[in-house]
Amino acid sequence: MDVDLLPLRKRITNTFKLCGFLIRSENSSYLAEQLLPFDAAERDKWLTVITENLQSQKLLTPHVERAALEKAINELNRVGLDEGETVFALIDAFTVPRFRYNQRVKKFELDTQPRQLLTAPRMKSDYMQQRYAMLLQKTLRHDLFAPAVIQDGVGAEAQAKKFKLQFAENLLATSAMKEAVVLGLLTQLKEGKFYVEDPTGCVQLDLTGARFHAGFFCEGCFVLAEGNYNNGVLKVDGLGFPPAEPANSSRAFFGTANTWGGESAKLLKYSAGLQELERTNTETTIVFLSDVRLDLPVVMDKLRQLFVGYDSCPPQAIVLMGPFTTSTRNHHELRHHLDALGGLAAGCEQLRKQTDLILVPSSEDPTAPNILPRAPIPECLAAGLLKAWPRTQLATNPCRLQYCTQQIVVCRLDLMAKFCRNTLHFPEDTSQIEQHFARTIVCQGHLVPIHPIAMPVHWDYDPALWLYPLPDLIVMGDSCQSFSSSQHGCTVLNTGSFVKSKFAFKVYIPATRTIEDSEIPDDLE
Repeated sequence: MDVDLLPLRKRITNTFKLCGFLIRSENSSYLAEQLLPFDAAERDKWLTVITENLQSQKLLTPHVERAALEKAINELNRVGLDEGETVFALIDAFTVPRFRYNQRVKKFELDTQPRQLLTAPRMKSDYMQQRYAMLLQKTLRHDLFAPAVIQDGVGAEAQAKKFKLQFAENLLATSAMKEAVVLGLLTQLKEGKFYVEDPTGCVQLDLTGARFHAGFFCEGCFVLAEGNYNNGVLKVDGLGFPPAEPANSSRAFFGTANTWGGESAKLLKYSAGLQELERTNTETTIVFLSDVRLDLPVVMDKLRQLFVGYDSCPPQAIVLMGPFTTSTRNHHELRHHLDALGGLAAGCEQLRKQTDLILVPSSEDPTAPNILPRAPIPECLAAGLLKAWPRTQLATNPCRLQYCTQQIVVCRLDLMAKFCRNTLHFPEDTSQIEQHFARTIVCQGHLVPIHPIAMPVHWDYDPALWLYPLPDLIVMGDSCQSFSSSQHGCTVLNTGSFVKSKFAFKVYIPATRTIEDSEIPDDLE
C-alpha cells in the first residue's frame, strides 16, 4: 500500500465518521487516490461536497460502497450539466435506437419493438426497405428532385433542371420513357445481368455506355440510375449515389429525440453546457490505433512508450482496435496478452485515473462470428486488464463515442479491400481513392453499403451501422494506407495499421476538430 495515502485515508475515515458514514479500507484507498493530486485545502473542500452528495443519495445503510462513491464523484464532475448529460460516453452498437420513417407525417419515429440476434425472417427484407426509405426521403428533398418554385421575373429556362424520380413500377407499366431516373438497390438477379430494385419491382440495367460518378459501385449499394427506358431495359447514361445531406438538415426530421444513443432522453448536440465545455477544453485529445497485435513484443514496447509519454498529459480516451493477436487458434492466449497490456500501464497513475482505454475487436478476435455489429471481447478474457486499468471499456464493433456535443463512429473493418474487390467500376482517378471511399459511405448513409455475402449484418441491428444523420467524425480502422477526407461537414478518418505504418497513430482534437498524425520513433532516449 502507498505510504503517502495513509494520512489521507485516515482523514477520509474520520470525516466520514463525523458525517455518520462508515467506509471500508479499499473504498477509502480509492477515494484517496482520487484526491491525491489536490492540495490539502482542496481535499477538505472535496471531502465536504462528497459527503453532502452521499447524504443526498439517502443510502440504506451507513456503509458507503464503491458505487455510491463513483456516483458522487461523477455528479460533481458534471456540475453545470443537466441530468443525463455526460462529457464522454461509449455507446454499445446493440443499444443504438432504431427509427422508422413515417411517410404520412414526414418524420422519423422511434421503434420500440424488442430486437434479437435470431430475428424473424421478415426482417431480411425489412431492414433493406428501411434503408431505402431513409435514402428516398432525403433524395426527394434534394434540389434536383424537389418541385420547382416559380420565382417572379425568372423564366423556367433560367432555373436549374429538375428531375422526376420514378419507381420501378412506373417503368414496368410503360414500353418506353426518356430521361428516367430510378433510385434502388443495385443487384445481380441473373448471372452477369444487373438490376435496380425498389419495393415496387426491379428493372434490368444496360451499363455498357454508362458514366459512373465518383465512388465505389458495389452490388448491395443503392444507386440513382439515369437513362432511357425501352422494352424492359434501362439503358443507363449516368450512375450515381443518392445525394448526401448535411446533419443539421437531417436532424429536423427527428425532432428532439436522441438519435445517437446513450442515457440522455434528448440529443446532446444542442446542450449549451456541453458546447461551452467543448470550447474551453482545448487540451482534450482522443487517440486512435488500429491493428494493435499484442502478441508482438515490438508492439508492446511501443505501447509502453505511448503510455509513459501520455502519463503527463492524459487524453480523454485511447482507442485500440484489433486484431489483438496474429493467431486465433487459442482464445485464452488473448487473456495473457491483455493481462500484459494492463501491466504496461504500471507507474502511469495519471493515465489510468483520467483516460478511458477502449478496446474495439476485429473480425479475427474471439469469440463472436464475423457479422456486424460484433459483440465485445468477453470480460472473462479481460479480467486482469480491467483490474489493472479500471477505466477500460470493452466496445462493440462498430461503436459510437460521444464527446460533449460531438458524435464519433468507430469501426474496425478492412472495407477498402472489399470495395475494390466488389466494385463494378474502379475509379479512374486512383490518386483520389480516399475521396471515393468517403463519398461512398457518406452518400449511402451506411458503414457497409455492400452485398451481405461480402459483409453479413444482423438484420435487427442494422440501424447501428447507419450514418444518418451524419456524425462529426467516422474513424475506420482499415489496414490500408491512412487518410482523412471531409464530406458535407463529416470527417472520414482511416487510422491505417499500427504495425505496418512504423507505429503511426492518429490524435483527434475535439476543440478544433483537427487530426494530428503521430508516430512512435524507433529510438526514444
